[in-house]
Amino acid sequence: MKVLVFVKATPNSEKGIPAPTEQLTKMFEDMGKFNEQLVKAGIMKEADGLKPSSAAKRLTFSDAGHESVIDGPFAETKELVAGYWVWSVKSMDEAVEWAKRCPNPMPGEEGVLEIRPTYSTDEFNELLTDGSRERFDRTEKALRRQQKAKPKAKAKVGKKAAPKKRKATRAKSKK
Repeated sequence: MKVLVFVKATPNSEKGIPAPTEQLTKMFEDMGKFNEQLVKAGIMKEADGLKPSSAAKRLTFSDAGHESVIDGPFAETKELVAGYWVWSVKSMDEAVEWAKRCPNPMPGEEGVLEIRPTYSTDEFNELLTDGSRERFDRTEKALRRQQKAKPKAKAKVGKKAAPKKRKATRAKSKK
């Protein structure tokens, strides 16, 4: 089961990167250890912090299509997200158990995590036509191929490019 774990924003997180404090430094150290545990357990698939809503855009839509683009910041801090994880867990109970181990993501304030399960395409079967289902499947397969190809491509380029350059340089210097 895939879940998104949101770190809810606070008025302080909406101010951007704060000045370093001992409390904040400790939180980053503790969070790093927690993230390592998540990765080692095969739970964490992705994670990141988000810039404040002052750097954001919000788009509105209606049945007629795109309506407007609204520049941040957005007023309701309690409705905003400051960061997220993508976790793969067996159940919501397991997600809650992991979340309970998380250090407070907002030192000196009340930190809030929200865990939301994601839908799978299968759950929309009654709504999808054969064509749209095939399109979703193609997109999902293409995404998986891209995710698998990126690390391998980077590793191969780095290993092969360096030796070739060295050989070419040596050959030139011998002449």
